[in-house]
Amino acid sequence: MIVEVIPVGPLQVNCIVLGCTSSRKAAVIDPGADLEKIEAVLKKHDLTVELILNTHGHFDHIGANAALKRMTDAPLLIHRGDINLLKLAGAQAAAYGVSAEDSPLPDTELQGDETLKFGEQTLEVLHTPGHSPGCVCFYREGLLVSGDTLFAGSVGRTDLPGGNHQQLLQSIQQSLAGLPPQTRVLPGHGPLSTIEQELQYNPFLAG
Repeated sequence: MIVEVIPVGPLQVNCIVLGCTSSRKAAVIDPGADLEKIEAVLKKHDLTVELILNTHGHFDHIGANAALKRMTDAPLLIHRGDINLLKLAGAQAAAYGVSAEDSPLPDTELQGDETLKFGEQTLEVLHTPGHSPGCVCFYREGLLVSGDTLFAGSVGRTDLPGGNHQQLLQSIQQSLAGLPPQTRVLPGHGPLSTIEQELQYNPFLAG
């Protein structure tokens, strides 16, 4: 499978492009900004976008939803718990002194526990509330796209509306900590990691 991590936007969100090598179909996760960078990666691998996925609804992760959907007409999927955030991207961004386009509503509302397919590849949806009510992670054997739930050496902030620190830690322990240790973790910001590394060294998880 093709895996590309593209830091985008002023907050350097890790936009993840996953591509099926046989069908050349792709899932684009968290297109937060910089459509031209995403488009360049798609062209590099000759990929057609089959799914646009959001780990959650904060502006820095959804800012290019509308532009990517206009370009590809691919369906947009986000957890129902964060749908109310999609039309607030511009207002959220303005509070940080930057700009973002409001997102269209999703074509499909995620609930958690679904299995999504693009080409011959599949992703399991893990509902991991805490950073926001509708946070999800996307998992396939050997790979976890963790959004702003789990970072290398840290966890997502919970001081934004809808955040809950205890719920976040519970989500990580119940849904992520039991994944195979060698699972690569692709977080929403910053460097990549593994489940094993986080269980050993992340101060929010270790011990």
